[in-house]
Amino acid sequence: MEGMDLVLDKFKEECGVFGIFGHAEASTLTQLGLFALQHRGQEACGIVSSDGTDLHQFRSQGLVADVLNEEVLRRLKGSSAIGHTRYSTTGKNTIKEVQPFAVTCQRGDIAICHNGNLPFAEARRRELEREGAIFSSTSDTETILHGIARTHAKSAVEAIEKVLGETEGAFSMLFLTPQALIAVRDPRGFRPMVLGKLNDAWCVASETCAFDLIDAEYVREIEPGEMLIINADGIEARKPFPEKQPAVCTFEHVYFSRPDSTIYGRSVNESRHKMGKQLAVEHPVDADLVVPVPDSGVAAAIGFSSQSEIPFRQAIIRNHYVGRTFIEPSQSIRSFGVRLKLNPIKDLINGRRVVLVDDSIVRGTTSKKIVQMVRDAGAAAVHVRISCPPTTHSCYYGVDTPHRGDLIASQMSVEEVCRYIGADSLGYLSLEGMLAAIGIDEASSCAACWTGKYPTLLANSHTA
Repeated sequence: MEGMDLVLDKFKEECGVFGIFGHAEASTLTQLGLFALQHRGQEACGIVSSDGTDLHQFRSQGLVADVLNEEVLRRLKGSSAIGHTRYSTTGKNTIKEVQPFAVTCQRGDIAICHNGNLPFAEARRRELEREGAIFSSTSDTETILHGIARTHAKSAVEAIEKVLGETEGAFSMLFLTPQALIAVRDPRGFRPMVLGKLNDAWCVASETCAFDLIDAEYVREIEPGEMLIINADGIEARKPFPEKQPAVCTFEHVYFSRPDSTIYGRSVNESRHKMGKQLAVEHPVDADLVVPVPDSGVAAAIGFSSQSEIPFRQAIIRNHYVGRTFIEPSQSIRSFGVRLKLNPIKDLINGRRVVLVDDSIVRGTTSKKIVQMVRDAGAAAVHVRISCPPTTHSCYYGVDTPHRGDLIASQMSVEEVCRYIGADSLGYLSLEGMLAAIGIDEASSCAACWTGKYPTLLANSHTA
């Protein structure tokens, strides 16, 4: 369907995780934490809780507010819990793939949820199947549970250390046993994970915005390669894995994370504002209005307006009630296209030269429709500015991206993209400008989607 393909022409948001230990309302607080992380995945969600003896599980497809209701939360007993909100980056989209997974093995009861991607999981899965292993899902995460069950370690913690020490890829994982919550971040720190405190309870999340909702205090970022073991004795931090060069995902600051979060110790909103200011320095233009493509383009557009002194206007309105599924229109009305989600304010745009600020261009189909929409609203000129470099390569570290051949910047020059989307001019923020705005250097970040320089080996069979 053309219409919804257009409005979803973005990199998809991977997943979000939340965990808490030592609170009487653990499952309710986990539900709230997942609600704050809903932007990271809207396909499915789940919670596993512990009452100190047993694990209790609920998983469902759908949004957090729709499926994690009061009746469900009453069944999720205990003072510790982990939760997951999912957008699939590997495997199928069925109830079998919904996390957290919970199993019983020689290590006892254990549950897991995962934000990231394991490029070699498919090959490992085939090995395990040849050895007689039975899988209940297509998720790469399940291979970790099989590894834990098969180790000769003395405890669940030692088993997790051993398996993840041999695992390549991106993983910010939470494990729950009846007595402990265990948080682990891969040695390169691809995906974010933060630690918080709510009175005497410890909590862990993908983003700090989850702490804000439950009035928890942000303590610190969980470091790359760090493992936290939280139990009745308190919290223990370990660094059990060989140290590797950090490669934190810069797209978290460009698009994925909520602007009210602090990621990698930096304000996401401040990073995007600085990106917009630098974009105005690198690609100035004579215009009358700076207009963001909502919602992810707003902070950068404010920065562009501040630097250029061109007035900022919210001249495109977003319909927030369009979900990931929509009744397919008949061919005769399919021209609705992007208007399902975005609509211009004509009296602000008519007769004016407009700077459209967005976070990225993926396939180019959405940008083309938005430019035409703004022209139809009477714009005298449409100049497009993008707050990151041209996206030319697929991601293999937990982000659902098109094949490289579907990324318009990998197939066309900037000038050709400009002509394709119908803009009067097009400017991308430089890699150097983007990294400076975030406050991070290329050596300690992953910028593979812009440079093609992947921090790890990739499995030949894996495609994004």
